[in-house]
Amino acid sequence: MIEDAIKALQEGKIICLYDYDNRERETDLVFAAEYVTPKYVYQLRKDAGGLMCVAIDPVACTNLGIPYITDVLKYAGDSGNGFKAIESIYEKVGDIPYDTKSSFSLWVNHRKVFTGITDVDRALTIRELASITKSALNGNKISFGAEFRAPGHVPLLRAAPRLLHDRRGQTELSIVLARAANVTPTMVMCEMLDGETGKALTKADAMKYAEKYGLAFVEGKEVEAYFKTMKN
Repeated sequence: MIEDAIKALQEGKIICLYDYDNRERETDLVFAAEYVTPKYVYQLRKDAGGLMCVAIDPVACTNLGIPYITDVLKYAGDSGNGFKAIESIYEKVGDIPYDTKSSFSLWVNHRKVFTGITDVDRALTIRELASITKSALNGNKISFGAEFRAPGHVPLLRAAPRLLHDRRGQTELSIVLARAANVTPTMVMCEMLDGETGKALTKADAMKYAEKYGLAFVEGKEVEAYFKTMKN
């Protein structure tokens, strides 16, 4: 239930977030970045196994100047710089079977990390992403590049400007939940994969995992219904 998910996020816990039966049909392990620990990073890579990403509120992204990677590639590909691969590789409408636009942005490391890939390093980068998001939403003028460098080991996701009005992805669902829980809207997420089938973990198996470990399980349709009651 969504109330359980909101409460869990407020308490700094991990939740299971499933999108839709007619979309990716994937469950992500999700938690608020401000509560990150190396053990949380380990749990996501061990029990989920997908790509560990950090979704960031669209207002904060605008304030910090964080772009969609598609726009970066398009700009580079159209600049006539001779990189032929970039000219044809950037995403176009129709490229994704379940969506019209990806939320992927930059891949970063915090400047204080060593390699950036260890649980400790990724936790530091994630924690600082929450901190800079909070500061940006408070209206502070910040240099993103003074704190982070790219390329790095933490992929950022830029939530759509009007969230679920514009896009119904895990990125937007997680930010809606963050706003509902009144936590810093910087959310860590990782897809749950199935080592036996080589596919995404089924909703049924994800629900069994949630029950086994006492985690809240919430579906996109519940989040979307709640979103309609919020001021947005």
